[in-house]
Amino acid sequence: MKIILNNEAITLNGTTVADLIAQTAPQKPFAVAVNTGFIAKDAYAETVLNENDKVDIVRPVVGG
Repeated sequence: MKIILNNEAITLNGTTVADLIAQTAPQKPFAVAVNTGFIAKDAYAETVLNENDKVDIVRPVVGG
């Protein structure tokens, strides 16, 4: 299925946020949002993605 990850179209080999994390292996720590809604870490396995969903995987910014 095609999704938009950090503004780039990719093919997801799975259906959930957990599948996406396994496929992309982002560097920790990170946060995930699907269609601008934050997804808690314990909900990754149950959060099903749909064709053309917009997913952002972001790292926290530290400093000031």
